[in-house]
Amino acid sequence: MSATIPDVTHYTYRVTWSPEDQEFVATCLELPSLSWLAPTQDEALHSLRDLVNTVVEDMHRNDEPIPDPLSSRSYSGKFNLRVGERLHRQLAIKAAEEHLSLNQYVIRKLGDAS
Repeated sequence: MSATIPDVTHYTYRVTWSPEDQEFVATCLELPSLSWLAPTQDEALHSLRDLVNTVVEDMHRNDEPIPDPLSSRSYSGKFNLRVGERLHRQLAIKAAEEHLSLNQYVIRKLGDAS
């Protein structure tokens, strides 16, 4: 979380079609409670960015923690994952069949899924 106001244009925005609403919905990953519906993609995105800017300024005035953009966060490249014994065994066997370490095998599988 940041003490200064981040550039909200660096936040991660998505605009998708909402069949239920019959409009486009814009969302911001850093502030998931916010969204904006509009008849066009551009209007949804621009209106949400205006809202995000207003909310972030309000958070700053009230000394609330402001999330940093995902793009400016640092990542170690490591995360821990707990799996059951059975799945662990299955993954280890598949890795051995492909002459890979378990780590290399899982990285390959995660890459295939993205």
